[in-house]
Amino acid sequence: MTPAEILIVDDSSFNRLLLKRRLAELGYGEPAMAVNGVEALAAIAQKPFDVVLLDLEMPELDGIGVLERLHGMPKAPPVIVISAQTEMSGVIRCIELGAEDYLPKSFDPPLLKARLQAVLEKKRLRDLAAERLHALEAELESARQAQLSLVPRDFAGLSRGRLTVAAHMEPAREVGGDLYDMRWIGSRHLMFVVADVAGKGASAGLTMARSMGLIRAGVRLADARGEVPDPGALLALANDDLALDNPDMTFVTAALAVLDAETGEGRICVAGHEPPLRLTGSGVQVMGGYSIQPALGVTEEFPYSSAPFALAPGEAMLLLTDGVTEAQDLAGELFGKEAVLAALGSLVEPAPAIGALLKGVADFVKTAPPADDVTVLAVRFA
Repeated sequence: MTPAEILIVDDSSFNRLLLKRRLAELGYGEPAMAVNGVEALAAIAQKPFDVVLLDLEMPELDGIGVLERLHGMPKAPPVIVISAQTEMSGVIRCIELGAEDYLPKSFDPPLLKARLQAVLEKKRLRDLAAERLHALEAELESARQAQLSLVPRDFAGLSRGRLTVAAHMEPAREVGGDLYDMRWIGSRHLMFVVADVAGKGASAGLTMARSMGLIRAGVRLADARGEVPDPGALLALANDDLALDNPDMTFVTAALAVLDAETGEGRICVAGHEPPLRLTGSGVQVMGGYSIQPALGVTEEFPYSSAPFALAPGEAMLLLTDGVTEAQDLAGELFGKEAVLAALGSLVEPAPAIGALLKGVADFVKTAPPADDVTVLAVRFA
């Protein structure tokens, strides 16, 4: 017999003694005793019990009162209500409050054994499920921290010369499918990218890490050769690997740019992604002058091409994922592109602009759970 911590709650000394004897006959150890609900709650607060045998009719605090206080309490012990046949309405109320079962006051040994075993087995399974859930949550939190460690967060160190940068990424789940990256190429050019993997969760997070690795490999290879990589070539490199053996058709949208820190001129490639925004002192503009090409991972050997752009002194470029525009409130309404423009206003400094946009999204969704990962990146040319 597996040891079980049992609490008997009954104001009748005869019932307590009879139950104690019945439990001993079934092989259970010495139970704890309480004569009313107040004593029962005090005992439960001091020690975890595997099951509580709870009488309904008691002075000071009855069985229903005990269950009302236990209802919703984390790690509350399972309860078997002790009842007489005339108390069935009270038993029903106890079941509604979370009692697992009931036991007639005849304390028939076979029935007592069957109901105790059933309740204790359910508790064992619940405890096992809770233990495994805790282990899974710990693993997911570890994966979340590992994912967040992949993206650069030293924005002061990345801000050099005439460029100021900032970014923010918030997965909708423990692990998400968004990514951003910033890499200096030599001392003059900055590569920055925001991408969004279709889907959420662990599989999207793995594709995110793979995509980031491919892009970084292309940047490092070009940097080692003393070359400035073309954004289209970088995305083509990532696409060829992602599209190879991709039966699930997992795709990645991306906007990648390489910017000359001295002139404010650069090139950009957009693969199925949200349009970049230009932040100016007079307001926000949707950037044009480029073509939106297919998402990565769909077609092998697609010839991605880049387009030129230029930031005037004091302007900034902002990249974001659709987790911003498609953020949902409790009614299912979308935040939308117009709300993005309104939230940004005439802000051009990267950190304040990102902060204002995130606040606008938070004020809109309120208590609604996140529908998608949210990522924003901004680069300002002084």
